[in-house]
Amino acid sequence: MIIVCTMNLQIKNMSCLSCHMVVKYELEKLGINLMVVKSGQVEILEPISVLQIENFKRALLKADLELVENSKSLLADKIINVIAEMINYSDSAFKVNFSYYLSKKLNLDYTYMANMFSDNQGITIEQFIIQHRIEKVKQLICSNDLNLTQISWKLHYSSVAHLSTQFKKVTGLTPSQYKRTERNAGLRAVMCEL
Repeated sequence: MIIVCTMNLQIKNMSCLSCHMVVKYELEKLGINLMVVKSGQVEILEPISVLQIENFKRALLKADLELVENSKSLLADKIINVIAEMINYSDSAFKVNFSYYLSKKLNLDYTYMANMFSDNQGITIEQFIIQHRIEKVKQLICSNDLNLTQISWKLHYSSVAHLSTQFKKVTGLTPSQYKRTERNAGLRAVMCEL
């Protein structure tokens, strides 16, 4: 049994709190308790065997997560995590240009990152940001905590009209249509339970 000491692992698709919880749970299940879990990466602070790493890889795949083992995927995943962090947790990120923010955060040339990202993901960084912002809009619409004007302001859209246009372009529905559809789906689910 070969033991590997302290190591950093990059994990693809790990961009939300539930993903962090899954990763931590799977490591603890393998008997690994000393770790630091961050967006897209885990630092393991105790010896880990090759067998444990292989078991961890299998557990990640079951959760639609993946251990990153090549540099293009690693960079794309770092970009995805910065974007997720930027949209979900940071108000200051919207005060600067996305390309500038990414360049500063990852200390890389934006053009280089954009080319690598497109090659690896099949879409541009800008398209990915738009998709991720719209997913956040959907979450906020469904939570019923904010109205569309507040959502527009929170996600730093220039106007409600801009948010609505982008939303319809991505989803095929206006925000109001989406909210009605989701509300009706929720009512159908409740009715089915009865």
